[in-house]
Amino acid sequence: MHSEPRSGSLAAWGNGLLAGLVSPDDAVLAIVGDDAVHRVEGLPGETAPVGLTLALGRLRALGVTGLRVALPAPGHPLGLSGPPEFNARALEAEEAVICHGAALGLVPEVYEAGPAGDVHVEVTWHVLPVREAPPADVPSLGEAERELAEALRDATEVLSRLDVAGSGPVAEAAISAYRARAERGRELLAPGYPPRAVRVLELAQRVGFLVSLAHENGHGGAVSSGEMRARGEALRPVERTARRAQVAAYNAYVEELERGVR
Repeated sequence: MHSEPRSGSLAAWGNGLLAGLVSPDDAVLAIVGDDAVHRVEGLPGETAPVGLTLALGRLRALGVTGLRVALPAPGHPLGLSGPPEFNARALEAEEAVICHGAALGLVPEVYEAGPAGDVHVEVTWHVLPVREAPPADVPSLGEAERELAEALRDATEVLSRLDVAGSGPVAEAAISAYRARAERGRELLAPGYPPRAVRVLELAQRVGFLVSLAHENGHGGAVSSGEMRARGEALRPVERTARRAQVAAYNAYVEELERGVR
């Protein structure tokens, strides 16, 4: 089911730390979440992987003043600016963090470790050089909010037409789980983000959730392979809009930096 990207948590709480609005311990706790541990590899000046606390402090010393998010997909390099090597790694991971103030980016690699029944997740963030250029296809918060309102109507229409909302107890349980997450949604952005970014992220989550619900539980009336392909084609632009809005929300902190608001 739909979940938030690790790059979003790293950027949001990393920005809160860079702004001096959250402590290093609170930032790392929020970034790691339910994972076992996060390490950072390839950091300038370090010969071995280091923990998040040291890494974020080192990035600040290197001149980093903010963190952006990229959520690329095949044919859509959302949030990326190159070079090709970095873009390829980010596309494989489907996410990345881009530093503002230093030509560096971080791409997560996720590992599962431990015996069956006691598996835990470890994440290594690989630091790589990036091109200092405007990120691809990232809307402003205002644009994202307007696009999302239309996307939500489109997603609801597609779900209704395919009878996804009536796809049984699995869908009902998923909707209940989403509502529980939505109640905690404001924790996803650290202190220092504008209220509009919180609204946009929450709405993007809702649209993204509806799209994932359609893909995972939405057989409903779409019984043929042709109808299932049609469902995917109908939802693809909605999913694209939700990803664009997520990136806009996470990047709102840096957007304000560039406008001189901070």
